[in-house]
Amino acid sequence: MSHTAAHSANPTARTGPATATKTTPFASNLPLRADFADSHFIIGGGVAIFHVASSRVVVCRHSRDRYWFLPKGRRDVGETTAQAAEREGYEESGYRNRLLPLPIPHRQPQPRIPSDPRFSSFTTEPVFTQLYPASTTCQYLCFWYISETVPPDVETALSAAEAEAEANGDSVFGVPYQYPPPYPQALSLKERVALEKGRSQSQELGSGEKRKLYEPVRHENTGMDSEEALYESHLLSVPEALEKLEGIPVMQHVVRVGWEGIVKRLSMERF
Repeated sequence: MSHTAAHSANPTARTGPATATKTTPFASNLPLRADFADSHFIIGGGVAIFHVASSRVVVCRHSRDRYWFLPKGRRDVGETTAQAAEREGYEESGYRNRLLPLPIPHRQPQPRIPSDPRFSSFTTEPVFTQLYPASTTCQYLCFWYISETVPPDVETALSAAEAEAEANGDSVFGVPYQYPPPYPQALSLKERVALEKGRSQSQELGSGEKRKLYEPVRHENTGMDSEEALYESHLLSVPEALEKLEGIPVMQHVVRVGWEGIVKRLSMERF
């Protein structure tokens, strides 16, 4: 995989490159009735991975066929769809990520008791759902999520757990994927961004050296097959990402909704 360093910007000082429309003209939004036997459907998840501190988002590119895309893939047995989206994001891009709670419209009911820890103005519910044929006899149901690159301490802990599993030889098929802990409910997004201010990859800075913004770690060789080995990953500004995803309106929409949710949460937390 390769990585393109894009410009850094303060997400608290901007309102985003675009405003999502109230409707999505490319979406059907028409209720339908369909019934599928268990052997005739697949459930998957996709994700837009943001590095909030630098106002960038991860976009993948097929190095041979030269098309751009957001990572997505099928859910493994025993996974939730949200976990699948995080894992597929890591496997196809090389960036560890976790779902990011945002003030995004949805129709799922809130817990009835406000004291319930699940009760929140911010949610990690899917921001878009796709239903399309996987083959002539199989239906694909894909849920799209918004996530963030993990902070330095989580990256360190997951890498250590992965190294320990590898050293112990826990699996002859390779090291099991390390699921990240969820975003802390009590952590504001502004506080989350501050965790990366003044951090560098090495953390070994001389007294006179200017501290740099933490750059998320991009892991090599995380793809699961020869096709995924051809994927590159790039951290791009939101306008650049939208340009690269031209012609793929669903993925453009996911990026727009994610960025606008980030900006809205930051604005809500000021009051």
